[in-house]
Amino acid sequence: PAIDRPLPARPRRAAAELTRVARALDRSIDAWRGDAGRDARPARLIIRQALYQQRLTRRLARQPALGRKVEARVRGDVAADLRAQTRALGGLLSLARPVKDISRLRTGKAEPPRRLLSYYRAAERRFAVRWEVLAAVNLVESAFNKLRSRSYAGAQGPMQFLPSTWDAYGMGGNIRDPRDAIMGAANYLAASGAPGNYRRALFAYNRSEVYVEAIISYARRMIIEPRDFFVYYSWQVYVMTRRGPVRITGPGL
Repeated sequence: PAIDRPLPARPRRAAAELTRVARALDRSIDAWRGDAGRDARPARLIIRQALYQQRLTRRLARQPALGRKVEARVRGDVAADLRAQTRALGGLLSLARPVKDISRLRTGKAEPPRRLLSYYRAAERRFAVRWEVLAAVNLVESAFNKLRSRSYAGAQGPMQFLPSTWDAYGMGGNIRDPRDAIMGAANYLAASGAPGNYRRALFAYNRSEVYVEAIISYARRMIIEPRDFFVYYSWQVYVMTRRGPVRITGPGL
């Protein structure tokens, strides 16, 4: 789809479009995964399809009444994905603080998805924290390190650690290095109650029930359908401004 393709406003049309792009995206990811090596990034078609899906899902999250009508018209995994994504996004949007000057935000490329998967799985083997939970944290905190700016509180790196917390759990690594940051996050979550109590561990990571629910929603979808990791990886960074959400990464920028 075109980068600026208008989004459907009517529930029936939105449901049809969402189903169509979800099926096409699944086919594209499966075809790409069949040939992609460890250092490959998703094909341009996947990025465009994922962007259209993301734009539409974000609209439904911002307009719950429309979202409920669309959800009633989709089926199967499309409905489950939509339910999880709109709940997670709606909650996270409620936490967003408007950015005054987006020109000061730093962005960059995420490491290739299969390389990131190897980091999550290494951390899972060492600390028994599910890789899907680590991937969900990485998604919410920095869009897999596409967003490189510090938070309002001073958190840094792909997993957004405060320097004081990093000193305690970073194991001497580099707070901005994706592998080190993922290992540090797994260490911290394990020390905070995972895998026995993921909710408690995630609340220690970020003291917000909305945040905890968002992480669990994304992680559950990746547990049920690992392909969803590649969908989330292909999403772009949006930030909230006083005039509304603005996309700062991806095609056309």
